[in-house]
Amino acid sequence: MKLGEVMKALEKAGTAQTRKTWARHGAPEPMFGVSFAELGKLVKKTEGDHELALGLWKTGNADARQLAVMIEGASRTTEAQIDAWLREVAWTMTADAISGLVAETPFGRKKADAWRESPDEKTGRAGWVLVARLALRQPDIADDWFAGCLAELESGISKAPNRKREGMNSALIAIGCRSEPLRKKAVAAAGRIGKVEIDHGDTSCKTPDAAGYIAKAWAHSKSKGFASPSAQEQARKRAKGSGCAR
Repeated sequence: MKLGEVMKALEKAGTAQTRKTWARHGAPEPMFGVSFAELGKLVKKTEGDHELALGLWKTGNADARQLAVMIEGASRTTEAQIDAWLREVAWTMTADAISGLVAETPFGRKKADAWRESPDEKTGRAGWVLVARLALRQPDIADDWFAGCLAELESGISKAPNRKREGMNSALIAIGCRSEPLRKKAVAAAGRIGKVEIDHGDTSCKTPDAAGYIAKAWAHSKSKGFASPSAQEQARKRAKGSGCAR
């Protein structure tokens, strides 16, 4: 599909109700209000089209940018492109999708180290969401690196700005879903951290309790025959959407 065709398809798929939902979650104008279900249909027709992804991003349309990240191939993505996209993105859901994309690239760990230390709330959040994606998706990274992230997370989460704190809580859960040793470390850290307070704005999203979520994730993966929640996640394709959408 050509760029013009995709933009017409996005406009046709948009609804007033989804526009309201995305607006509550911080999606900027211009946007059509396209659901993830409808975006998924377009992904099937355009996945891996690097030039189309770049064109969609340049439109500045929130739905088009979300689709751009969803169809972009990790093998064609460059660090410069990703850094530019993160600077320009204005919607948390798209930023989270960028982290998911970067987790599949050779420079994922490098970006996680750089981004999570940023004083910028958006970049810091992206770094911790990236840590979460790496924990679930990349078995070749040593557990020691995640243990170091966990210690850093525990010491800094209470002082972190709201959205970065949300990303850190996601990383805490994901690290606890990676392996049995990290599960024990993450649950212990969650106990010391206590309840994590996050302001989700005008949405019905709730902050998951890390220890409880980790326990449920392990029980579910074991019931499906997987060694861990991360092993179950690795059996899936890259998640194209993320976050609460209520």
